[in-house]
Amino acid sequence: MPGGVRCSRAASPVLCPGGWPHSLLELASRCNGFNPPPNQGPDPSLVYRPDVDPDVAKDKGSFRNYTSGPLLDRVLATYKLMHTRQTVDFVRKKHAQFGGFSYKKMTIMEAVDMLDGLVDESDPDVDFPNSFHAFQTAEGIRKAHPDKDWFHLVGLLHDLGKVLALAGEPQWAVVGDTFPVGCRPQASVVFCDSTFQDNPDLQDPLYSTELGMYQPHCGLENVLMSWGHDEYMYQMMKFNKFSLPPEQVRSLHQVP
Repeated sequence: MPGGVRCSRAASPVLCPGGWPHSLLELASRCNGFNPPPNQGPDPSLVYRPDVDPDVAKDKGSFRNYTSGPLLDRVLATYKLMHTRQTVDFVRKKHAQFGGFSYKKMTIMEAVDMLDGLVDESDPDVDFPNSFHAFQTAEGIRKAHPDKDWFHLVGLLHDLGKVLALAGEPQWAVVGDTFPVGCRPQASVVFCDSTFQDNPDLQDPLYSTELGMYQPHCGLENVLMSWGHDEYMYQMMKFNKFSLPPEQVRSLHQVP
């Protein structure tokens, strides 16, 4: 059985009937099959809202720190595996493996609940289950942009592709930042200078130059990205004809 959780066309991830909810409270109360945790009321995000004491809140400038911190060894090890094994051949095989979307059907809230069992090994800031992170992100966006209900939804969804890690896929093939394969990695890629040395594509003249297998101005739609939760979620949403407009789907890749 192939690893990963996939949605069939019949399991389109439209969350609730009757249009988008105006808040996560409404989302939780309207979605079919959602059972709130005991003693938390109808809105599980109440437990995870980022309304912390400003005196102890983490400074924004200290997030995404890949040079120091208690989680650095774990993060570096994950990226080393990722940057060694994410090759053109590997990515194409994963597209073929998961492109049928025929393995499993689930609702959005079932997928969020699955993330109770995942701690992202590539994240230098988060050492708790990704379900918490999903609600925190959505609530943070709702606080900053109360008029953009679609953006609250994007915050909740943005990491759901990580369910692949709960179905047998290694974390280096699921989590972390994405980057183009088939060309020399750019300096902006996390740990670029210390983690790509063993990637076999960089020994191939076709893939080891700045442009690699691409032509100038070929367009982002023609670039093969590393395989992981972002690419999987994007492909799954396209397959299921998700009703968010394309520019809002792209926002999935811009949410922290």
